[in-house]
This record gives sequence, structure tokens and C-alpha cells, in this order.
Amino acid sequence: MGRIRQYIDVGEKRYWAIFDSGSRNTYVIRDVSSHLRTDEFENEKPILLGGKTHSIKKYCDLKCKIKGFEMDTNAFILDEIGRDEDGKNIEVLIGALFMQQ
Repeated sequence: MGRIRQYIDVGEKRYWAIFDSGSRNTYVIRDVSSHLRTDEFENEKPILLGGKTHSIKKYCDLKCKIKGFEMDTNAFILDEIGRDEDGKNIEVLIGALFMQQ
């Protein structure tokens, strides 16, 4: 069984999201975060995602609509997340903690 993939609404825009229970946290690309309230860590935090090491400096308050339901969580901001199984750019990766809400 593949992961759930669908568009979610952030403000007036739609972004391609993947729901990944193997990831604890939620991540967004910079374009998504440009519509949201952001903040910075004092020091960069390294994370391993998609076989690559990324440095996270910023996070945001992700307020979105998923199938019409308003939801919000904290999300880490990355330059890129990667591509899904069909080669489509992932703009939001929704992790297990957000799915539990």
C-alpha cells in the first residue's frame, strides 16, 4: 500500500502533500512557508530525510485545510523535500505527530 498523496490548502494556494507515518515531524518547502508565520532556531539543526542530511534553521505555524477540515501544527522549513513515487515535487510532508491530531 502506498502513502496517501493529495493537495492541501494553505491560505489561498494548493500544495502537493504526502502523508508519511514513517516521519515523525512535518516539513514544508520555503514557498509554502512564505504565507505563514515563521521563526528561527538559534542554531541549525541537522535532520536526515530522504537519505539526505538537511540543516533546519526555521520553522512555521502550518495552518491548512485538509479535505475541508482546518488544522494546524508546527512544521520545519526545507529548501526541498524530494519527489513522490510518480516524480511529482513534494511541497508538504505530513508526519506521524500531525496525523495523530
